Amino acid sequence: MRQSQGRSGALDQPVRVAVLGIGNVGGALVSLLLNEGDAIAARSGVRFELVGVAVGDASRARAGVPPGLVTGDAKGLVSAPDVDVVVELIGGLDPARDLVETALAAGRPVVTANKELIAAYGASLADVATASGVDLLYEAAVAGAIPIIRPLRESLAGERIRRVVGIVNGTTNFILTTMSEQGLSYTEALGEAQRLGFAERDPASDVEGHDAAAKAAILASLAFRCVVVGTDVPREGIASVDPVDIAFADRLGYVVKLLAVAERFDQDGGENDSPEISVRVHPAMLPRTHPLAAVRGAFNAVFIEGAAAGELMLYGRGAGGLPTASAVLGDLIDAAHHLRSRSPARVAPRVEARVRPDDDLWCAWYLSIDVADRPGVLAAVAQVFGDHGVSIRSMEQVGLGDEARLIFLTHVARAGDVRLTIDGLRQLEVVDRVGGVLRIVGDQDED
Repeated sequence: MRQSQGRSGALDQPVRVAVLGIGNVGGALVSLLLNEGDAIAARSGVRFELVGVAVGDASRARAGVPPGLVTGDAKGLVSAPDVDVVVELIGGLDPARDLVETALAAGRPVVTANKELIAAYGASLADVATASGVDLLYEAAVAGAIPIIRPLRESLAGERIRRVVGIVNGTTNFILTTMSEQGLSYTEALGEAQRLGFAERDPASDVEGHDAAAKAAILASLAFRCVVVGTDVPREGIASVDPVDIAFADRLGYVVKLLAVAERFDQDGGENDSPEISVRVHPAMLPRTHPLAAVRGAFNAVFIEGAAAGELMLYGRGAGGLPTASAVLGDLIDAAHHLRSRSPARVAPRVEARVRPDDDLWCAWYLSIDVADRPGVLAAVAQVFGDHGVSIRSMEQVGLGDEARLIFLTHVARAGDVRLTIDGLRQLEVVDRVGGVLRIVGDQDED
């Protein structure tokens, strides 16, 4: 059917939208659709009509939302004949997966900000979308307002991506920044983050790395055209990061960040071969000169290294109702245009990836060890490093009364050998405690 355009340039026939969930992001999106429809139409050429908002408790009034739009029947809303596009902002896996699959199978494009869903079932849902000839778009699932999904899927579609390194969790970045700049302990910095609304009452998903692991899986899947599941991503949280380690890092020219890292190792292999990759989340020391080192507070950034494009970095607000709703709205506009043109977004063919075991990864390391302060200790400790083939780049000793703290930076070493070294150090009678253990990323002495 031919569509005419009015003075605003928007299609006269509106695109009818159903929104599932009205939390921070859902509420912000609904406000944009209801209050800025004319401006959105003028900028995008698409006029949206909000036809329903599914909520858990339909009896409770929602400020700014006409009661006639609110329903507790999400399944019925998804299946309603007057819905063109579904926006899923419920979060989690259940009932989100069933609702998204139902919408896609019925030929309705879906826009979602659900990182957990995409990290777990993105590939199978994409297959349903492809079979139905519609979009599954999820720009808002990673890094909030920062456009990263679309550049990886479209702008860099022909690029051989070597590595993606990101600060993709604002809560942990705020905590680590606060520890660094104010000298607070992890517990104190977490409390400050909770007081200011940057951390949930139960912060486990953020501080234990689950949130970042889901986002790392999504980025790796796009960058390397393979299937990576969030629960399979090795992760380390930040609870063990000590202010002393952050202070030493600063003195040595580094900052400590929680990083999501996805990298490809077979740089000279054919594009149809199975890539060898690693995807992981862990705190790490970054040189102060690295672009990601300057990302402070609750901001996010993603650093991309491509064979032809070189180094790129995208930076901005990685969370929050309005910034994330902005990313959802961008996808919604794309979905509307694609729906009208009957041409969904390109989906790259997948390849099977080989995952390099974490023990076989190579980088430089920082280790902090508390030992008895007496003759022969340093020689015994150095012997353990040597026995496992871990070369020491530098060492610093700090007196602690009857004890001493030894700070080591290593040359590039295999992770499995470093783990064996740590086990060996813990067995030494003169070692009281192995403290901070941090990878060094982005250094000249890195593989």
